Amino acid sequence: MTTKKGRRFKIACYSIQALCSFGMSFYFYYLYFLMRHRFNFGDKHNLVLAALIGFVYVIAAWQAGRFAQRRGYFNALKLGSGVMIAALLAGSQLGSATGIILASAALTAGMCFLWPTLEALISEGEDAVGLPRAVGTYNVVWAGTNALALFSGGTLIKIFGFECIFYLPLAISVCQLALTFWLEKHARDIAETSGGITAPVLPPDPHRPSPARAKAFLRMAWLANPFAYIAINTLSAVLPGIAAKFQLTLTFAGFACSLWGFARLATFFALWFWPGWHYRFRWLVTAFALLILAFATILIAPSLPVVLAAQIVFGVAIGLIYYSSLFYSMDASETKSEHGGIHEAAIGLGNCLGPAVGAASLQWVPQYANSGAMAVSILLLFGLGGLLAIWKTAR
Repeated sequence: MTTKKGRRFKIACYSIQALCSFGMSFYFYYLYFLMRHRFNFGDKHNLVLAALIGFVYVIAAWQAGRFAQRRGYFNALKLGSGVMIAALLAGSQLGSATGIILASAALTAGMCFLWPTLEALISEGEDAVGLPRAVGTYNVVWAGTNALALFSGGTLIKIFGFECIFYLPLAISVCQLALTFWLEKHARDIAETSGGITAPVLPPDPHRPSPARAKAFLRMAWLANPFAYIAINTLSAVLPGIAAKFQLTLTFAGFACSLWGFARLATFFALWFWPGWHYRFRWLVTAFALLILAFATILIAPSLPVVLAAQIVFGVAIGLIYYSSLFYSMDASETKSEHGGIHEAAIGLGNCLGPAVGAASLQWVPQYANSGAMAVSILLLFGLGGLLAIWKTAR
């Protein structure tokens, strides 16, 4: 897709992605602050909420990827945006904790129709040279807007109040739906003038590994990514508690707790321009080990500077793990939205398991303040063992 229209098509895809990423990151990061502020949710309650959202994500992402593959990418985008708009409208009018939780679950389901579809759209028609570039752009766009949402969210809430976590994403979702209709029309124009929106499939890159080895890396990345999101979603749910421990204002909490997001963004930039990490096991296993160390440090360190330093390591580690999962999913598949759905469902699995384990440990051994951090860290160690086992079998 090298024509001018083709480039505009991809830019529109990235624009929808940026809108959705900022709006949803803002909502879901600060939902836990809202629940703490309005309904006095502590770490345990927020972890249970995060686990519920993660469970919905697993089911919705898996089915959304299949829906997009069978019913069409644009039908999936329009359905997802419509559900998101309805959920945000409902959430803005519901004053109870139960109502907001149900609206958040519906919002999660709608959002899941966008990610695997957009991943497929930016990957379709790309050759062995273009695919890494497309995936790199995708990662940089969503990571940048994600970090910006976490960084600026506290300030936005201070200025406009907690209600803006509904109304700002609502306005953004309306814009992304309008852009989807434009994109669908533009895709038809490309199809009429150039015979389709996909480019010819070029011969395989001779530097790529054998299909068996590529599949092994895909399995390892699909294992590692949910464990990365075990750490991410557990951390997101307890950010209000971390802010309270260091007596941070909401505005400064947004600044201080977003450092890992910018570290992830920088990692995406580095991996985008340097392909030497492709199909290199030592990079993946090192990132996983650093993930465990940084996660535990962030949750139990008594010093804010140590927490900030650990966030940098955390962001670098999850950056490489996520990039591996998405790149190998797109590089080793023909049914891209379905594989994108599996990639996203794996994220949801991590989103569910980490907070669930953390909440359970706080319920069963509440006398130990760091029991949740330790329980999730042990779970991550099992993931590291699984990664090593897959590599040993593949060799």
